[in-house]
Amino acid sequence: MALLPAADGALLRTQAQPVAPMSGARTQGLLARSPLPARQEGRRIVINGREQSARWQAIPAVGSGSAQLWLPLEVLQGQLGVASSTRVDGSLDLEWFGRKLLVPTAEQRSLDDEVAVEAGPLLQAAGVRIQTDGDRLILEMPLPGLLRVRASPPGPNRQVVLDLNGAALVRQESGQILLGLLSSANQRSELQALGVAVSSSREGLLLRPKDGGRVLTLGGPDRVVFDIPAGSSAGGTTATRPAAPPLDARLQALLNRSVSTNRQVLPLGARRMLVSSVRFDPQQRPLALRLLTRPDGMQGLTSLTALAQQEQALVAINGGYFNRVRRLPLGALKAEGRWLSGPILNRGAIGWQTGRLPSFGRLALQEQLIDERGQRWPLTTLNSGYVQRGLARYTAAWGSSYQALSGNESAVLIRAGVVLQRIDAAQLQGGVRLGPEDTLVVGRAGVIPPWPAASRLRLSSQPSDPLGQQDFVMGGGPLLLLGGRVVLNGSAEGFSSAFQGQGAPRTVIGSDGRQVWLLTLQGVDHAGPTLGETAALLRQMGLRDALNLDGGSSTGLFVGNAQTVRGRGVAASIHNGLGLVPRSGTDQAGERAGG
Repeated sequence: MALLPAADGALLRTQAQPVAPMSGARTQGLLARSPLPARQEGRRIVINGREQSARWQAIPAVGSGSAQLWLPLEVLQGQLGVASSTRVDGSLDLEWFGRKLLVPTAEQRSLDDEVAVEAGPLLQAAGVRIQTDGDRLILEMPLPGLLRVRASPPGPNRQVVLDLNGAALVRQESGQILLGLLSSANQRSELQALGVAVSSSREGLLLRPKDGGRVLTLGGPDRVVFDIPAGSSAGGTTATRPAAPPLDARLQALLNRSVSTNRQVLPLGARRMLVSSVRFDPQQRPLALRLLTRPDGMQGLTSLTALAQQEQALVAINGGYFNRVRRLPLGALKAEGRWLSGPILNRGAIGWQTGRLPSFGRLALQEQLIDERGQRWPLTTLNSGYVQRGLARYTAAWGSSYQALSGNESAVLIRAGVVLQRIDAAQLQGGVRLGPEDTLVVGRAGVIPPWPAASRLRLSSQPSDPLGQQDFVMGGGPLLLLGGRVVLNGSAEGFSSAFQGQGAPRTVIGSDGRQVWLLTLQGVDHAGPTLGETAALLRQMGLRDALNLDGGSSTGLFVGNAQTVRGRGVAASIHNGLGLVPRSGTDQAGERAGG
């Protein structure tokens, strides 16, 4: 879902300013020169024939203004290849084949659980045809021709450049790149000679560059650029690899005997739910529940498949909430005793030790800095994308540097309990490096860190619930079940009433008192269960404890070597996840020692 918390100045629903007219519509669609007869909206988007579940909204022109088309940011990024960057004030810079669009914070809104922007001008500039058919929005993008394949000289940062005669659809999923373009057999042979597995279909060109890599679109002329690793060139031979590597036989054996999987349609009242579940006993089986995060810190998104494969996870689900605009975590993440990101809003969380069932509850982290006079200064958050007034703490777990998340911030840099320097707003906007022993305390909204250089400070940190003292912690929310009782209270955890009442795909971690359950729930012929329906269904299934995790387009389940569940029909980018990985000898020795 990836929305801002309701208490975080959540995305405003302010009407955007008039934009350029949109073109290429049917009579009942989005007219270029005539105003729409009425507001239109739906829950399905079809892009070049591929359909997914996603909210869209079309608003008629007012006066001399133009019609507007609101689309989820995830659709633009994940299914079309639109790049985005965020300014300090929260504005979005969108770019697609050199076509640019600035989206101020006031012109971002929520469509159900997704961040949405007015995308009409960007799509129109790229020649996308826009039509409607009932609750379906149909986007048709012509397939441009591939003019030339170019590559930089072999080296550590080798790039491939594809010159096109127009903008193209660019979709990345599970290490593959789909380019909606026309190519020749000779051009595909050129790519294969560079070490890129390639095939063609009616949708365009499917590329599998080794080790993935970033993909850029550029304009003037239209180009697609992606990285290939050093040494990939096969000297004229075809260097291919399958879409996903075959699963190691040892890992496959563990999956077959250590995990129970199930996929069933269950009734709930007059509606039906598709429930996919994975169960395992952490006390008896050779698998461990692990937090899955990017190796380079808390900033940025990736795919569930990439998270699973980097840790050799046999099974994985998506994890906690994040801010899709800023690509930052919004909840508790702790791995091997180290806080990566602190809890927010006393939301639901789980904590666990290897080889044991997790504990469930609601969690806050109470932190203070104590100065030489004994005065205590409360801290609001730790390594978090949740921005509020006060003092916030950032460490090297955040990443190699910190860059301001709001306007007019100030900070102090602390090492070994001593203030090294004061840092002003301009320095924070440019970015401040974080070393392994550094702590950055950032003041926001008029709160200024009061300590001069050479001041000595001591940190007091205490979780509100014993589960926060476990080696591993993940936050989500709302908490659904505790001890066999429904304890759902979304308002107490800072979730909006709209969020609480909507139906959507769900991801849940739970326990029946003997096994850990990883679950996804999807609606059969409807948007999905509400939180209340989710809690009721899980209780019927025999679960005693359950925590709702991020859902909507983020919902995903990875089993064996493939993502088998995609919340709204596509594999969306996510921030973190939970995985079942083979236990190491260190894990098992720690259990025998009672660790």
